[in-house]
Amino acid sequence: MKQTIATNNMKTDNRNFITELEPNEVIIFGSNSAGGHHGGLAKQCVDDFGAIMGVGFGRQGKCYAIPTLNENFEKLPLEIIKHYLNELADYARLYKGEIFYLTAIGQGIANFTKEEMESIMPIFPDNVIKLK
Repeated sequence: MKQTIATNNMKTDNRNFITELEPNEVIIFGSNSAGGHHGGLAKQCVDDFGAIMGVGFGRQGKCYAIPTLNENFEKLPLEIIKHYLNELADYARLYKGEIFYLTAIGQGIANFTKEEMESIMPIFPDNVIKLK
């Protein structure tokens, strides 16, 4: 049985993996542009929250993909990722009744630093919550 702890309203297990989301909650994860969600949070989003293999950007079930890698798993330029983050900010403004949890995208397989990713973050509406 998984141990759960609350992070904001989100429930996680003892590995800090997300175990469930409320109906109005959406998890944002880093992807590659080809939508090959084979590991980490991306795979969990496929398994548990409706992410779709082959779709590398946008809303999918209770998930929202932001590409940080291209189809060859090479880093995307920060300016391109910034464009996708701006699209997310616009989307979240349209869906004010939903809560979007922004994970540390780009800091796993893509190997961007926290500072690099923070340098391209737009001003998000209040319904986008950055997770630590």
